[in-house]
Amino acid sequence: MNSTQKKRLGLIAGGLIICGAAAALVFNAFEENLVFFFSPSQVAAHEAPEGRAFRIGGFVQEGSVQRQKDGVTVRFEVTDTAHTVPVTYKGSLPDLFKEGKGVVAQGKLQNGVFVADQVLSKHDENYMPPEAEKAVQDAHKKARAMKE
Repeated sequence: MNSTQKKRLGLIAGGLIICGAAAALVFNAFEENLVFFFSPSQVAAHEAPEGRAFRIGGFVQEGSVQRQKDGVTVRFEVTDTAHTVPVTYKGSLPDLFKEGKGVVAQGKLQNGVFVADQVLSKHDENYMPPEAEKAVQDAHKKARAMKE
């Protein structure tokens, strides 16, 4: 093998190593930013990851919204009518946030309480996120099947 071939082989190997490292960084960043959706029933069944970010959605349980004395922290419960998960959130809530209405919160589950860092609310009278709507429908089906 002459020196030109060795240089060419070295450049190709170096290029492959750089491409591999770049691909590994992209996949790592993608995995860190990937956020899954879970219903309150799935959280109650321990299907949601403890300590890792995910989204939970359903309805804000009637009578569950409690504003803390600090004026910033809010505690409420998210339900899919079958199970309920307590949520805490520090920040200002969307204008459309109300009891009995659809909500999606993003955050982490810590000791059985969902600590949200983002709360999203419905944008019109009939809207519910598709994942939350499916979760509520599944919870209704399970509840009917248990009664039968």
